[in-house]
Amino acid sequence: MNDDVRNTDTLDLTGMLLVAMPSMGDPRFERAVILLCAYSEKGAMGLIINKPSGDVGMNDVLDQLEIAPSETAAKMPVHFGGPVETGRGFVLHSDDYQSSLQTLAVPGGFGMTATLDILEEIARDQGPAQALMMLGYAGWGPGQLEGEIARNGWLTADASLDLVFGVDADSKWSETLLRQGIDPLGLSSAAGRA
Repeated sequence: MNDDVRNTDTLDLTGMLLVAMPSMGDPRFERAVILLCAYSEKGAMGLIINKPSGDVGMNDVLDQLEIAPSETAAKMPVHFGGPVETGRGFVLHSDDYQSSLQTLAVPGGFGMTATLDILEEIARDQGPAQALMMLGYAGWGPGQLEGEIARNGWLTADASLDLVFGVDADSKWSETLLRQGIDPLGLSSAAGRA
């Protein structure tokens, strides 16, 4: 068997970052960094980690749910998680928190919870040590993400807690590229093939 042949059935991008390349072409994903929370032959689901919402804050979300926030929780930003189900909330967090209802474990020390209990605990300052609140998510059907990667729309990169939670949103795209040894200023929107 040829060692250069890769079995794509074993490819798993869960817990990896997708970094939008200038050739992406979709303005919703311009300079986006997405943590893939689920990936299988049925498709993929991820959350954009670097696009804070200018319209909605955590105080607004908790107020709509009639949850009284602590001062800290009220200041937590809300991010645009992606263009799918933008009215639905997701919390990407460190794996020190486990919902009694349902938390999806994501490789690399992450968890993703979309149940009301995590918001109640965040409002009482009893939630996860690190968290990002998202509205909406990014989703791909079978083979769609692989096609976008093959067309140079996305670069894959390793995720780390310090990058996801410790780097400010405006710097995550360039910092992710720099950690891959890529100068963001050197990227061109024109993709080529040798």
